This record gives sequence, structure tokens and C-alpha cells, in this order.
Amino acid sequence: MITQKHKNQQKIKIFKIYYQTLDTLGQNIMKKIIIAMLITVMLTPAAFAKKKEKEPEQAVQYMNLSWWEKYNDPVLTEYETRLYEKNPDLKIASLKVKEGEKIVKISFANELPQLSFDGQLNRNFKSSDLYFGQMAIPSFKQSELQLPLTMSYEIDIWGTNRFRTKSVEKRLEMVKQDERASYIMLTSAFAADYFNLIRVDKLLELQKQIVDIQEEIVKKTEIKFKNGLCSKTDLLNEQKALTYLKEEYNSLEDRQALLTNQLRTYLAAGADEEIKRTDFDSVSAPEGLPESFESNVIEYRPDYLRAEANIKRAGYDVKVARREFLPKFVIFGQIGFNAYQFANLFSSPAQMAAAGILPQFDLFTGGRKFAVLKLRKLEYDEALQVYQKAILNSFREVNDSLSMAHTAEKTYAEDIDRLNYQNEMFDLLTKKSKIGAASNLEVLYGRQAKLFTEKEAVSGKINVIIASINMYKAVGGRDLYEISNL
Repeated sequence: MITQKHKNQQKIKIFKIYYQTLDTLGQNIMKKIIIAMLITVMLTPAAFAKKKEKEPEQAVQYMNLSWWEKYNDPVLTEYETRLYEKNPDLKIASLKVKEGEKIVKISFANELPQLSFDGQLNRNFKSSDLYFGQMAIPSFKQSELQLPLTMSYEIDIWGTNRFRTKSVEKRLEMVKQDERASYIMLTSAFAADYFNLIRVDKLLELQKQIVDIQEEIVKKTEIKFKNGLCSKTDLLNEQKALTYLKEEYNSLEDRQALLTNQLRTYLAAGADEEIKRTDFDSVSAPEGLPESFESNVIEYRPDYLRAEANIKRAGYDVKVARREFLPKFVIFGQIGFNAYQFANLFSSPAQMAAAGILPQFDLFTGGRKFAVLKLRKLEYDEALQVYQKAILNSFREVNDSLSMAHTAEKTYAEDIDRLNYQNEMFDLLTKKSKIGAASNLEVLYGRQAKLFTEKEAVSGKINVIIASINMYKAVGGRDLYEISNL
């Protein structure tokens, strides 16, 4: 006699056979879908996008050592090389570029399919509350093992992810221009301080001679005062002049110490390390500096190129913000094993597969997307203004550097002429002294005047050198003579 219990058991058996049959057919169909999906994803442009080759090391080019060699100062060239190797600011700038490269890789990775493994081990405790018609499933306990590979890929129909990556790439270009600007600024600042230190060394040497002469003048004036040949006021004026000259000497010593410490900081050198420098007489001022530049000379400046990249970056961000209003389509799939016992984990019935396309569309975001789009447009307008400002500043700095260079050259030429005249006057004074037509005190005054004029010529020479450095910096770290020959 067949009882109700036997009928229920028979129904369960029939249900299992029917389910397994459907499951087997479904797995075969889903396998085909998964294979087709994988082929589709792997053939996407992003998956086969060519990885950019690593750009050659730019830092050495940024140093532009060939330009610094034109000053014919091996000590300067040596220090510029050491600056590249030791300066912390330059290392920080290089690290920021490397960080930017990694951010680009992260953004590019988001364009590719994502594949993950999410294994699960569950112990289920089910109560008898599941019914199939009149048939009730009794309470049971079972383990569930899942070993699936899960894949997802957002189909970039509108190019949103590609534009995001392009935006990040433009940010990287901006960081590279910041790095280049750091190299130009630091190498130029170092060279300017180096030549200023050479100037101070020479001025200290001349000032020491001037102080010695003034001390001798004071002694002779004291003798004249004792002999009643000059007034007390004359003596006091000479003594006061001596204090001014000594004060100037002390200021030059302080300036020398400051410049030395600054150069040590640039080079990351020790506090007691000696800073070598070439003798002033061996330094030569550059000749034949350009009198004018073409207007396109600013296109090589880092701030100009940075502003240009910023406009493109802002444009990509606007495109991304607009495409956020469009629907997204994500391909997803799973393939792996699902079993209730370890022994059956890798058997044919335990195979599992699933695939599909998930459309996504935001119906209401509280106005966030409109606000983001307006924000990106405002950033684009701001980038345009920054670009215009960069152009104006570039022209101003280039014109200022040209004006300063021409003025420095003219002033130095006048200093040399004045020094020649002063030398001739001193020679005449020396000859007059030999025949008794001039006193020793007058010769001291003449020698002192000659040293004062020589100090002006020293400053004029260094001013020409620094003006050429400022011009080099204003045109974006390019060889001035190569630009003038274009």
C-alpha cells in the first residue's frame, strides 16, 4: 500500500531529476554565453590598448648642462650635476611624476575587465517552511561550497572611461611641466647665487684694500691735524668714512656667509663643507645675447605648456560630466563550481555558470549631476583664464629679461669705460707724485677712487651674467644662442 509519505518521496525524486536535467541544459547554454562574452570583452579596444612605452629619462635634459658649459666654468658644471643628484626639491618633483604615472595606470586599469575569485564556505540550517504545492521540504542542514570566477566589464559605449583616463594623462603632463619648472628654477637660482658669491668674494677683496687705504688716510690726516694743517672736522669726516667702509665690509662678509649656506642647502651638503668657486678674473660674461625673440618663444615655457594641458584636462572632465547622464551597461558573468559536499566539488553536476548584461541608469540624484556638470564648465572657464594669464606673464617675463640684459650690457660697457678713465687719471696722478706735483695723500685718494670704480665694474660684469641666466629662465630653459639662430 502506497502511503502519503511514499508519494511525497516519489515527488521529490521526480523533482530532482527534472531539476538536474534543466540544470545540465542550462549549464551548457550558459557556458556558450560565457565563452562568447569573454571573446567579446577580450576583443575590446581597451583590452588590447597598447601600453605606452616608458619615456626616456627627462631629468638630464631638464638640467641642460650644455648651456651651463657655455659659461666656461667647470666648477659650476660640476655643481649643476651634483644638484641633479642631491637636491631634495628635484627628487620630490621626480617622485610626483612617478606618482602621476601610477595614477594613470590605475585609471587605465578601470577601463579593462575585472576578474576576481570569491570563494565561499557556508553551513545552512533550513527549517521546514519551504513548500512545493502540497509537498513540504523537511528541516535539513547542509554545507555549500562555491568556487566561482567573477568577471565584470563596463561597456564604454560613450567613451566615458576613456575620457577619464585622458583627463588623468593631462594631469600627468601638468606634473611633468611642474618638474621641468623646478629644474629650470633651481638650476638658475643656484647659478645666480654661485656668481653672486664670486662677486662678493671680489668685492670683499677690493673693500679690504679700500679700508686699508682709508686707515692710512686717517693716520696721515691725524698728523696733519697735529701739525695744524687741517681742521678737526676734516679728521672727523675721515674717521667717519672709515666706519662706513668697515660697515660695508661687514655686510659683504655676512652676504658671503648667507650665499655659502644657500649653496650648501641646494647641494644638500654638510654645514662645514667648503663651496668651491672660480676666481672672478677667470669668469667671462656672455657676449652676443639675443636682442629680441619671436612671439612663439613662450610656447616652450613650462607654465605655458602646463596651462595648455590644463585646458585639455578640463575639457575631458566636461565630457565625462555630460556622459554621466547617459545609461551604463555592465557585462557580468560567473563560472566555477557549486557543491554541497567536498567529494562532489569538481564533478560535472557541480559546475556553475551565469552571464548577463546589467543596464544602469540614475533616475534621480537630487541635482548632483547637473551641479557637477556646471562645476566642470566653471573649471574649464577658469582654465582658459589661467591660460591667458600664463601668456601675459610669459611675454612680460621675456620682455623684462631682454630689457634687463640690454641694460646690464650697456651699464657694464660704461663701467669699463669709466674704469679705463680712472686708471688713466691714477697713472697721471702717480707721475705727478714722482715729480712732487701731488702729495701722498692725493695718491691715496686716487687709488681709493680707482678701487671704487673697479667695484662697479665687478658688479656690472656679474649683472650681465645673471641677466643671461634670467633670460634663459624666461624662455623656458632653452639655449639662447640656438633660439636666436632659428
